[in-house]
Amino acid sequence: MSVAAPLRTAAPAAVVRPARRRGRAASATAVLLLALAGSVVAAVAIGPADITPSELLASAWSHLTGAASGLSPIRDAIVWEGRVPRVLTAAAVGGGLALCGAVMQALTRNPLADPYLLGLSSGASTGAVIVIVLGAAVALPFAAFAGALLALALTLGLARAAGASSATAVVLAGLAVSAVLGALTSLVIFWRATTDSYREILSWLLGSLGGADWSSVALAGTAALVCAVPLLAAARPLDSLVLGDTAAEALGLPVTRLRVLLFVCTALLTGALVAVSGSIGFVGLILPHAVRAVVGSRHRVLLPVSFLAGAVFLIWADTIARTVFDPRELPVGIVTALIGGPVFAALMLRMRKARA
Repeated sequence: MSVAAPLRTAAPAAVVRPARRRGRAASATAVLLLALAGSVVAAVAIGPADITPSELLASAWSHLTGAASGLSPIRDAIVWEGRVPRVLTAAAVGGGLALCGAVMQALTRNPLADPYLLGLSSGASTGAVIVIVLGAAVALPFAAFAGALLALALTLGLARAAGASSATAVVLAGLAVSAVLGALTSLVIFWRATTDSYREILSWLLGSLGGADWSSVALAGTAALVCAVPLLAAARPLDSLVLGDTAAEALGLPVTRLRVLLFVCTALLTGALVAVSGSIGFVGLILPHAVRAVVGSRHRVLLPVSFLAGAVFLIWADTIARTVFDPRELPVGIVTALIGGPVFAALMLRMRKARA
């Protein structure tokens, strides 16, 4: 009598794949956390006046505890008043835009959605341009934020007046509002901008972190923390919304109310970020796609990893913008577009090969 050898059965693919995705997500999160910390230190060090990590730590310790830093007043100002707030603002803006982009792509089920889809960028630009031509640039962040909120109100109001609250209706309303406010911005520039204000307007419209200070860190950082909490908490509902309104309602979700709340939260965060940085493109568009290709589409992982990736990306984009052509400085939006365009094209080609 022969005894059959025990069969070796492979683990089902449905079990292996989630475990593999969880491993990738954990690895990606750990790598990005280390990259973010290293990027902050490296970006502060890079520049015409070389700053060592020990000088950065000495300056930070001095300002946090009141102890003597041992640095000259000029070098201490370069670190604490110049580079540190700029790098921290870049991290908050980049992370927030990437997070908003991932949420907008889920809400609209549109892979081309970005944080500016509701006309927020055009509204912020209108507010910023008006105060610049009036010579009140000190109020620029407040005017830009108010303009973004006005664009949001007009978009949601138009969608509701049209009798529809679907994602498609909101997106179409946003396109209409964006066109009108964009035309208004162009009219103000054409009618009132002078040689002095035109350069400042152009720099803001292309996105710049050159004027970042500790108030910028406070605004962008607070907005990112306050608005990121509800957005991250909505990870499971976003997974359901991606399946469609009918499927989400079958799961008991209040689709219309949830979508409006997430639109408003995303718009508030985007408006605050645009108010301190101007319109920086491609961050909210390409980073979620790049992260999705690594860790998958589950928003419980996608959202926090997108935030970390966006923070690292914008820190280095801004470092390139301020150093490559020193003493001249590029608007960071030019750098993100030069990097983002080819990267997005590569991602499109990769997705095409995956479907083939």
